[in-house]
Amino acid sequence: MLNNNGKVMETNADLENHYREILNLLGQDATREGLIKTPQRVAKAMQYITSGYSIDPIEIIKSAIFNEDHKEMVIVKDIELYSMCEHHMLPFFGKAHVAYIPDGKITGLSKIARVVDAFARRLQVQERLTIQIRDCIQDALNPLGVAVVIEAKHMCMMMRGVQKQNSTTTTSAFTGEFEKQATRSEFVKLISSRLS
Repeated sequence: MLNNNGKVMETNADLENHYREILNLLGQDATREGLIKTPQRVAKAMQYITSGYSIDPIEIIKSAIFNEDHKEMVIVKDIELYSMCEHHMLPFFGKAHVAYIPDGKITGLSKIARVVDAFARRLQVQERLTIQIRDCIQDALNPLGVAVVIEAKHMCMMMRGVQKQNSTTTTSAFTGEFEKQATRSEFVKLISSRLS
């Protein structure tokens, strides 16, 4: 039985062979100087881009939970995210804004960004990504509420299809206190402002 490193090497080799064949099918000479290592590089890149499947995002949060009597909004905004559209396997990228209202438990701020990365590094649609982040934080911390807003640009819209260069897609997902208009409005105001 292969160890994890052996499995990665085997997967890499299989991916390399497939990408080499794709280059040939596209009418390219996969043995020419500029392309000879491209299958290897793309194989490694795709494994990294989809590495979120091997990460348990709830465990990320659970690795740093602290008792704290803070019951006001905690916001981590402008979290860079890079993901891959599952429909065309082209990138989408942008920012996530994540907030929660603790109910006796908080987590390390970096853990919120790591949860975003764990879900983004999968074949995704933005709508699902938004809900997965929300549900993970809700399940792990059981806070009074969670809010997630993602703003992203999609290469499948920009470089093919409708070719709309300046379009941005915004998705949102809320639980608990953030379903109340006043709390939601405060969150939106805070993520829209530049306090520094």
